[in-house]
Amino acid sequence: MAAPGKHVGHLIYKNGRFLLSNFEHFCLRRNFGWSAVVCQQNASTERESAEAIVIPKKKTWSKWAVLQALASTVNRDPTAPHYMFQDDPYLTPRTSAEFKLYSLSQESGRMAANHIVNKNPKFFQKDFAEPHIPCLMPETMELRIEEVSEAALLERIMLRKVKAAVDMYDQLLQAGTTVSTDAANDLLDLICLYGDRDPVQDDKPEAEDVEVQEEGRRRKGRLRRASDLVRIVWRENNNAERIFNLLPERDTRAYSALIRGMVKYGAHVKAFNAYTDMLNNRLTADVHTFNALISAAPEVRERYTEKWDLIVDLLKQMNEQKVKPDLLTFNALLKALRRCGSLARAQSLHTLSEMKAMGIAPSLASFDHVLGIFYKAASPSQGQTDILQEVMTEVAGRTFVAQDPDDGMPACLDTKDIEAAYRVHDLLSVGENWRLLGDSFQQSIYFGRMFNLLCMMEHIDVVLKWYKELIPSLYYPNPQGMRDLLQALDTDNRLDMIPQIWKDIRRMGHDNKSDLVEELLSLMARDKHSPEIQESFAVCALDVRSLYEQGQGARMALEWTATAMTNITSVLLAAQKKQQAWDMLKLFKTKNRVPSEELMEEFLASINDPQHAMELVQISASFCLPSTPKLAERVLQEFELSEEQNGSQLQYPHQPNSSPPVPSTVHISL
Repeated sequence: MAAPGKHVGHLIYKNGRFLLSNFEHFCLRRNFGWSAVVCQQNASTERESAEAIVIPKKKTWSKWAVLQALASTVNRDPTAPHYMFQDDPYLTPRTSAEFKLYSLSQESGRMAANHIVNKNPKFFQKDFAEPHIPCLMPETMELRIEEVSEAALLERIMLRKVKAAVDMYDQLLQAGTTVSTDAANDLLDLICLYGDRDPVQDDKPEAEDVEVQEEGRRRKGRLRRASDLVRIVWRENNNAERIFNLLPERDTRAYSALIRGMVKYGAHVKAFNAYTDMLNNRLTADVHTFNALISAAPEVRERYTEKWDLIVDLLKQMNEQKVKPDLLTFNALLKALRRCGSLARAQSLHTLSEMKAMGIAPSLASFDHVLGIFYKAASPSQGQTDILQEVMTEVAGRTFVAQDPDDGMPACLDTKDIEAAYRVHDLLSVGENWRLLGDSFQQSIYFGRMFNLLCMMEHIDVVLKWYKELIPSLYYPNPQGMRDLLQALDTDNRLDMIPQIWKDIRRMGHDNKSDLVEELLSLMARDKHSPEIQESFAVCALDVRSLYEQGQGARMALEWTATAMTNITSVLLAAQKKQQAWDMLKLFKTKNRVPSEELMEEFLASINDPQHAMELVQISASFCLPSTPKLAERVLQEFELSEEQNGSQLQYPHQPNSSPPVPSTVHISL
């Protein structure tokens, strides 16, 4: 066995010490599998446990086991809205805007109820819930101990009142009262957790945010993005450092709280300085301290090799201090490797192998960091695809529980790999893995990207199947999602479904998006179809025209464009709706829009009456179209005109800047 410290990237922890692992098994198997030694150990452990099996006399069921069993027999209804909206069917959202409004209103009502319960706990003393649900019971938010004592300090710490707890601590010191070490450490934990300020209450904005809002109003109401919000930073000589320096005895817990607070709020160099001071005082760090330092290592070094050397040095010190790493240690290591350039790939695979050798199962955050290391959108390669397939094979069929703040579903949708996307979606149906998608906003992002990939990679029949499965029970598509669906219909030549999709567009509230509406009109007007399809297109086009003709209402009305008017007119002409088409042509003049020359030729091809043909030439001349002379020649050749029509003249309005130049009059005569 080689000596520790030679290749720290290959270290494992065993029997209280870091030892070198045999990585050859992993390189040969290429599937993150257990090593042979670990498999033998597991087999021996299973044999020992099999000999000591104790059959219980009875099975103890949880209080909600019956409900869970009943819930497992019911499948989701894809035609029904999400279960969160079934309390009030009248208010069930039909559009993405209503979905957002309903969700925000529901959350606002929950926060208001929580505020009332916590402010008036005396009115909510009875508990009728079975089983008991502690989070629904009122919390004691008001201070009850007013005298200066350690009990009052602990009460303020329990209620997470940072400033009040610091004031009470200062009063105790001024009164000459000795504060216990545990109470002082609890206060230091609280300060470092919240960055030396009170946590934000659900019903109160932050003070800094109020200042930013006032500044925004002075700047003509410019909206602030999330990145513009004030970020909490570690202030110099704040209460955490002051109280830490006042402690008579600084133990490992005090140093750990200070270092983790510094790392959390960006004081990475000061965190390493505090760790050095801790070592000088002959104290041993705990695993949480090392986790924070490993995550901060890339911030205090510039070159990739220097970052990795610092991480290696921390691992050596964990070995020397006999600190056993946990899941968060390896996740912090993998996350730091994402910023170590070319070193990251080999070392990340070594890290996964060591996790398995130590019996620590990787969480979703572990696999997400590995994918982030290997996958580069700008330069896809075969190796990236292989590592993605291996990760999906590893996580398939497993139930995950959030153990890391970064735990979430692997981001496989960027690879444009539809099979990997299906495997990710299948993983969501295992147990309660769907909870790892996050809130409704993050779920909407996931389903939106999934639907976009389906429209891009799958046949239209499969796309429509997923469309019925996801909408509206799980996903309210945005305008881009509906645009992707229209492009999928165009790719597979299923434009006959456009009228049905238009009904969904209207139902979802996207009928006021001019880009989406114009793309739908252009698809209907581009090609010729059977009379039945053209008739349905005409009905759809007339419905779109009614939206354009509506005045300003609750939503922003559509504004006529030459392209939209041309496409609607073409659809009506193809469906033999000549009167409606003539009305659209006259509307060009009213709205001061110029029709295209191709549209005028389509009109002429559909006209059988010489009078209408002459009227068409007159309209073309009124718009100063360069093709008017050719249009007039076609009328002379294709229609039998009367002597009066033969000798008529078409007057052009004065247009000095027209290009190319047109004559002032056009004579129609034999």
